[in-house]
Amino acid sequence: MKHRYISIILTVCLLFFSGCTSPSAKEPISKSGIFFDTLISIKIWGTNDSSILDDCFALCTKYENKFSRTISDSEISKINKSGGVPVEVSDETIELIQKGLDYGNLSNGAFDITIAPLSSLWDFKNNTGEIPADSLIQEAKSHVNYKNVVIDGNTVQLLDSKASLDLGGIAKGYIADRLKEFLRENNIEHAMINLGGNVLTIGGKPDDTPFHIGIQKPFAEQNETITSIPVTDRSVVSSGVYERYFKKDGKIYHHLLDSATGYPKENNLLSVTILSDSSADGDALSTTCFTLGLEKGMELINRLDNVDAIFVTDDYQLHYSEKINDTILK
Repeated sequence: MKHRYISIILTVCLLFFSGCTSPSAKEPISKSGIFFDTLISIKIWGTNDSSILDDCFALCTKYENKFSRTISDSEISKINKSGGVPVEVSDETIELIQKGLDYGNLSNGAFDITIAPLSSLWDFKNNTGEIPADSLIQEAKSHVNYKNVVIDGNTVQLLDSKASLDLGGIAKGYIADRLKEFLRENNIEHAMINLGGNVLTIGGKPDDTPFHIGIQKPFAEQNETITSIPVTDRSVVSSGVYERYFKKDGKIYHHLLDSATGYPKENNLLSVTILSDSSADGDALSTTCFTLGLEKGMELINRLDNVDAIFVTDDYQLHYSEKINDTILK
């Protein structure tokens, strides 16, 4: 399962104050581990029951085993290896695929969950500088089209037998949303879920002030931020050219692929950060808006409810969506 890795983990600035009376409310309990090919961490306040965190990680295992295209017996792998034959999958997988298709429709294909033939070809996780042959890129590109995914009840069919799914652009956000639901059901009122850079909060800090999330400065050291934002009960997700890339003859080739060309998207953007209520929405929109570019991406964000965005252009200037106000930016 691809997309954001440790190098782009958002810097989370947590400031605690002495006004909290209960030790369990003041200090969090936390757990970290490797899932989805990246480091994840979950912090919760108001309890000392570590079994809640264990249950969260069990959920991560469950969803990774459903959604990963690199786990051979996952539901996504079964679809990809089906040769176009309908495959029955779980409700969660149907829900996630449908959400991916919805964003394909919203973006007119700028977000495409059938990108796997291209992402596999480029293999940015392991690629140290090899540009695939154009003939291979064109062949892979010909099998990228989200409209070839058909859902019927709990079955999924790929109309193109050589098509394949890659849910890396939305899966971590979906999983973060499910973790938030689980923690809420267990009466957790303050939490920080960080799935390799997909940050989702429950409430604010225990003293009722917001969490502060630092946005990674592109190509800088991991803990160097370009700005920070206060966040209460929201998601923050970034996509950027600095996440996974290699250089060849002085040119950067990054993992944000353009399904229209088969090559890394070329525009003047370095990153896009989405603030939203749902982390799945933020996940999909960060990739979508990067692919659309500053002008079209900003137009999309400005017509969506309860979604904000910060675009970073290659001159390191920040561009904010119109609904971000002075309160958010303080």
